[in-house]
Amino acid sequence: MKRRSALFGVFVLALTACSAPSQPSAAPAAQNTAVLGLGSEPDSLNPVLGYAPDGGSLIFDGLVRRTPDLKLRPALAESLPEVDGEKVEFTLRQGVTFHDGRPLTSADVVYTYEQVLASGNNSPIRGDYAAIDKVDAPDARTVVFHLKYPYAPILQRATLGIVPDKSDLSGKPVGTGPYTFVSWTKGDKIALKANERYWGDVPAVKNLVLAYTTDDNARATRMAAGEYTATELPPKAVDRFRDQPGMTVHEAPSADYRGVMFPMDRPVTGDLAIRKALSLAVDRSAMVSAILAGAGAPAFGPIAPGTGWHDSSVTGSAQPDRAKAVATLEEAGWKAGADGIRTKDGTAARFTLMYPAGDSLRKELALAVASDAKQVGIDVRLAGLDWDAIDQRMSKDALIMGYGTPYDPDYTNYELFHSSYAGQGYFNPGRYQNPAMDRLLDTGRRTSDQAARKKAYQEVQRLIRDDAVWLYLVHLKHTYVVRGDWSGLQVGVEAHEHSTGGMLGTVVNWKPGS
Repeated sequence: MKRRSALFGVFVLALTACSAPSQPSAAPAAQNTAVLGLGSEPDSLNPVLGYAPDGGSLIFDGLVRRTPDLKLRPALAESLPEVDGEKVEFTLRQGVTFHDGRPLTSADVVYTYEQVLASGNNSPIRGDYAAIDKVDAPDARTVVFHLKYPYAPILQRATLGIVPDKSDLSGKPVGTGPYTFVSWTKGDKIALKANERYWGDVPAVKNLVLAYTTDDNARATRMAAGEYTATELPPKAVDRFRDQPGMTVHEAPSADYRGVMFPMDRPVTGDLAIRKALSLAVDRSAMVSAILAGAGAPAFGPIAPGTGWHDSSVTGSAQPDRAKAVATLEEAGWKAGADGIRTKDGTAARFTLMYPAGDSLRKELALAVASDAKQVGIDVRLAGLDWDAIDQRMSKDALIMGYGTPYDPDYTNYELFHSSYAGQGYFNPGRYQNPAMDRLLDTGRRTSDQAARKKAYQEVQRLIRDDAVWLYLVHLKHTYVVRGDWSGLQVGVEAHEHSTGGMLGTVVNWKPGS
């Protein structure tokens, strides 16, 4: 996915340190300061406009929060309410204030959700809250969600950051979170400082800088030069930091995957035989070992193994079966030409595969796909582009994309595969449309019966496989490098949008070692 920047049997919830510091090391010179090197910069810092709705913000709090082991805990809400039927009631925590001193009231919660749902704001996350009919505030501490239908993941959606009532959506971000906004130099960094009046534990890291560098190699170089306290890097890029004095490499299990999004209405990528043949032809085992340096697993669908929602029948061989791929193409009428490239009815088996130019992992995956495809007579032309150029071409060219969430199967999958989202930016960019899929996704979203939901999402996974909507390649482990000795650092199961929603988000609990 764009800037909204694997499970290997079971999720590993404990912190995994792949290399401990080889000698005792001090924290950064300014022990109350940390600089986090991140690969993707947000488009906005407003939760209403899609900023960190799943709890990855350090500026805002939601009604609930997630712990690294994916449990929901009260945040601005005093406790977790019962979810039964079409009415859910929250009681707000007492004594909470926004960064500008205003007290938190139920009116702020109502305003936040109303602004997300307001069509005029064109919020990119509006569809995530489609189950909400209205939100009201009977008194200053009570918030009531009225739902259009029973919606099982409503508490999962309550991680959305709360903004002050009647606040300017384009103005300075003001929340209740552990950090307050200082400045934003677009394309470079965001500066934050600890909220000394925070209702929870005040962070020990008083000054925090979120530094953005999209190029993986540049980010690794800046980490090596001492510019960052910690950074996220692709698995191969962390190798240089293993066993380095004062450095620790961490691996986090995730539901994050990489795959090829196909435009479904194009002559080549719209052909089911082409898509199925590619899935048979690619060498996922080699991708995991060579490109991920072992920090991942083969992927065959959007819901990762190790979760309760995964359908174990949606799997395959990590090794390629190119004889079967060729047979699939031959049977569908794709015949090899003199140059080895197949054609059908005068159309060559040729398409362009895009990837973001600064993303070394996606580039290597794209190269591997092109190489494997060539062996069965499919010509894949590669294009490393910036996101603005990619935006303009998604309707006609394939793209190496990333998604994945461990929270609830309604997350992401509804937007990626429901026909109502066809062509809406990075949601269903391939314009996949199947009435059977729509019915299954609607069933999974609208019923609170867990058995019915599980059955629906198993069928969703099978239909995605049968229609070969995406070419799933790998699930990832997220890999990080941390400089210095810190306590309070936690690794948990991460979604695709890790940044400050994953291990780096636990900076609120970091304390420099002695």
